[in-house]
Amino acid sequence: MEGLMLARVLRDLQGHLPLRTLGWVFPDETTAALLLERPGEGRTNLVLSYRPPQPVVFLSRERLRGDPRSPFQRFLANRVRGDLLAAEQLKLDRVIALHFAGETGFVDQPPTRLLFEVTGRNANLLVLDAGEGFTGRIVMAAREITGSRNRFRTIRTGGPYTPPPPYEKLDPRTLNADQARELAALPIGRWRERLDGLGPLLSAELARRAGLNPDQPPGERWPEALAAAQSVAADPTVSEGVMEGGAREVARSEKAANLRKALREPLEKRVTLLRNQLADVTRAEAGLNDAAQDRGEADLLMAYAHTVPPGATSVLLSAFDGSGERPVALEPNLSAVQNAEKRYARARRREDVYLRLAEREGPLRAELAEAEARVRDLDLAPLEQLSALAEQVQSEKPEKSPYGTRFVSPSGLEVLVGRNNKENATLTHRVGRSMDFWFHAQGYPGSHVLVRSGPRELDLPDILFAARLAAANSKARGSSNVPVDYTRIKHVWKPRGAPAGQVHYTDQKTVFVDGTLPD
Repeated sequence: MEGLMLARVLRDLQGHLPLRTLGWVFPDETTAALLLERPGEGRTNLVLSYRPPQPVVFLSRERLRGDPRSPFQRFLANRVRGDLLAAEQLKLDRVIALHFAGETGFVDQPPTRLLFEVTGRNANLLVLDAGEGFTGRIVMAAREITGSRNRFRTIRTGGPYTPPPPYEKLDPRTLNADQARELAALPIGRWRERLDGLGPLLSAELARRAGLNPDQPPGERWPEALAAAQSVAADPTVSEGVMEGGAREVARSEKAANLRKALREPLEKRVTLLRNQLADVTRAEAGLNDAAQDRGEADLLMAYAHTVPPGATSVLLSAFDGSGERPVALEPNLSAVQNAEKRYARARRREDVYLRLAEREGPLRAELAEAEARVRDLDLAPLEQLSALAEQVQSEKPEKSPYGTRFVSPSGLEVLVGRNNKENATLTHRVGRSMDFWFHAQGYPGSHVLVRSGPRELDLPDILFAARLAAANSKARGSSNVPVDYTRIKHVWKPRGAPAGQVHYTDQKTVFVDGTLPD
């Protein structure tokens, strides 16, 4: 049941409040009906069906019967009593609250609130203590929700009730021309992402009344779409054609929404990663100024080394351009020449980092532009394009195996990369055969890389491929000239008492590669 439909039921009810209640009946184990006496109109039932995944609220003049069938229904019959004072909805969300006055008698019953979450598979009916709004203490719940079932939100008797998180959407009942014009470029079937109270069925009904296909933006026909939205807000009933022929479009819309949500997260993570990598280029470029300063100070130290007293912490040296004396900080335990050599080494490192990152700046910017375009395309992409994009993203992921991340070398050999110490130990001591090749970054903690080669020798492209995987999955990732050792599995062993993943090896060869993933 959708938000505008709920609002229609409450609208029919609110015009007669407060109402005298005549008790509860329970047609089945997940339905509660409250008998109301409406002045001049006789008696009517407010029916609350809280069975997932299709809970509903409606008014019925049908004569209903039934005794309580559960502890919650018995509690409802005995404790939620008195006149129905108010009925309110949380914005146009699928949450309503009914306020009861309580009653006096042999056993007085205090005022209470009955809160109904008409939220599909998470539907629930709760009794809250008296109060305002949608927060308070849960007196009893039809369905207890523990942390083992939902780690984000729990519903426990005696605990506090927290309503669904707030959101910002336009109210279709007050939608104006300026707001509708802003939505003109969005497909009519996706207006429910911006309009409160609309679900799949009312979204399909909106498209029907506007005379548009669900995936068609209104464009210049936005006044017709506005009139349709106002019409749905006033009368949120769904036509028979939408219920029958529109079911397929509703299903397509739901599938597109789910795909869009699933695709957005990895794409946005990729965009963030690329932006951070470009920020590294900017920082490395800024480091060139520090490198130039280090070189300048190193040149002065080399030129005036004979004038620098041993053990000094700083010294004033005349600049080569005649601009005066420059203060130079020193490490007192090093000589002037050693201080200069340390500055030269630091400057070279900064320059090397910049050159290495600058080479990647162009490809990074192109990849960032492509990823940002993908994110933008998600909003307007039809289902077919979303499906193709999902397949493309899936194909770009490395294939996983139970024993690590799986790759394929240039010559077609299986390559497995351990993702933690336990997987490293499993790959090296259980999965790998004696003649398979084993790779590890020399001197750095990191992944064990196993090449399922058998007795054959590895070609150079395979060696470089596996070595780059080992370097990129180690603490040396991102560095250049990373030494990577490789040897046969039979030359790798675990020392007695060593933790998982720690090994010794012999008969190794070493290659130097960049610490970036291979193509």
